[in-house]
Amino acid sequence: MSREIQTVAVVGAPAVTALPVANLESSGARLVTLTEADVAGVAEADLVIVAGRETLAAQRELLAAVDAAAPAEAVVAVASAGFGLGELAFATANPTRVVGLRLPLRADLPGAELVTTIATDAEAVEAVRALLEKAGKTPTVIGDRPGQIVAGLLLPYLNQAAGMFEARYASRDDIDAAMRLGCGLPAGPLQLLDTIGVDVAYDLLDALHARTGDARHAPAPVLRQLIAAGRTGVAAGAGFYTYEAPGSAKAVADDDSDASGEHLATRPVQSVGVVGSGTMATGIMEVFAKAGYDVVYIARSDEKVAGVRAAIEKSLEKAVSRGKLAEADRDAALARLSGATSHDALAQVDLVVEAVVEDLAVKLELFKSLDKVCKPGAILATTTSSLPVVEMAAVTSRPADVIGIHFFNPAAVMKLVEVVETVQTAADVVATTLEVTKKVGKHAVQCGDRAGFIVNALLFPYLNDATLLLESGFADADTIDAAITGALGYPMGPFALIDVVGTDVTLAIQQVLQGAFREPGFTPAPLLGQLVGAGYLGRKTKRGFRAY
Repeated sequence: MSREIQTVAVVGAPAVTALPVANLESSGARLVTLTEADVAGVAEADLVIVAGRETLAAQRELLAAVDAAAPAEAVVAVASAGFGLGELAFATANPTRVVGLRLPLRADLPGAELVTTIATDAEAVEAVRALLEKAGKTPTVIGDRPGQIVAGLLLPYLNQAAGMFEARYASRDDIDAAMRLGCGLPAGPLQLLDTIGVDVAYDLLDALHARTGDARHAPAPVLRQLIAAGRTGVAAGAGFYTYEAPGSAKAVADDDSDASGEHLATRPVQSVGVVGSGTMATGIMEVFAKAGYDVVYIARSDEKVAGVRAAIEKSLEKAVSRGKLAEADRDAALARLSGATSHDALAQVDLVVEAVVEDLAVKLELFKSLDKVCKPGAILATTTSSLPVVEMAAVTSRPADVIGIHFFNPAAVMKLVEVVETVQTAADVVATTLEVTKKVGKHAVQCGDRAGFIVNALLFPYLNDATLLLESGFADADTIDAAITGALGYPMGPFALIDVVGTDVTLAIQQVLQGAFREPGFTPAPLLGQLVGAGYLGRKTKRGFRAY
């Protein structure tokens, strides 16, 4: 098995075998694609990639046929992620030649998971590693565990997104846009499910659930419904989205396409109040002032009022120096800003956005004050990322006028805004908020008032799962980060991202999610608490999962 791999046979369903073929085209090896009925064609192969359906019976049946037909010196690579490799390898006549191989979803990505068991021959691993490197891949050699790294972290996130869509908590388009724009991901979770194949994802989740018992691995019922309807994803021409044709990745408008509610009546908004003096608050002020709104901002002291204006002046000047803003537009934006220390200055504004500390007691007192000061019909908005908006609405005499407008940091740069409506928010308040966010150049997504909204509810359990995986000793932080970025094209691995966000923020949000949903799988990883307790909060303290 030490000889060079010159011929690769890929055996399985066409929709599944296309992935390894695309990833290995630049390896220089001769690639042969075979259906399960043509398994005898592996007789001349140096490497056989088994890409069958993700059920244990189907995998074992196909692997047994390959084991019998392949040359004795050939390496056999199992593409499955739903099972432990040992469950499959040790059912063959020669488990020493069996490896696991998980390739990225796009051929231009460099990642690959090369999985071994305690019996795997080192020469078999090296032969596959050499082939992958010729194909431009950087393989990560890991041990045997259902889901390995990428699928183990990705699938619960995709399943949760499917459940969020099924519950009609947010629309398909908004869920995907939230994760693309809020996290910089190359694809939203529902689009990614279509790319993987809804049926493939269902089988993988079903296999993982059988082995872990984790309720988050139990496939969302909507997946089975889509499968029954023949909407299995891109390969079928329809899944969560509808495509131009089977195999085409170009989605077309359908009944679930975003309607945006633009037909609803709106309230006039010409002036905006912003309460707060931190980074988020100043960013929001800048966004509204540049978009042509008169902005009244409230800080706690004259010094802070001056500090806010200085920060905005500095930001606008930087935009001018970079050629992103004209000097006249800078001057006009600054002319629209006026600061004060009393909430009374907000008496005539049409919309108030609070961006104070993420403390419910503080926000409740603020909303009581705003309720007394602001004119009838003014919209009162909170930028909270995790606290219940309805509780802020409840302390006012105008709960129908209260809404969440969750900007992402830095507000002047990030395109995404989550618009959060409570059970009491008036329809014209929602429509007005959507209109305003569009005018300031943001992409708004709508969701209901529950912990985490869209982005945090999907992102932080994934980060917590990565921390639990690290705690288990299966792989180190560098390996996990490299596996995720290499296979999925994410801008950051989970630990690089946690260190940017802060281990303290990550822990706090995960605690909120666990308390709200009472999902055992949401219990914060103990390591997060240990890092916070040690003062290792991430980049801001120069130490988190890594030292900086």
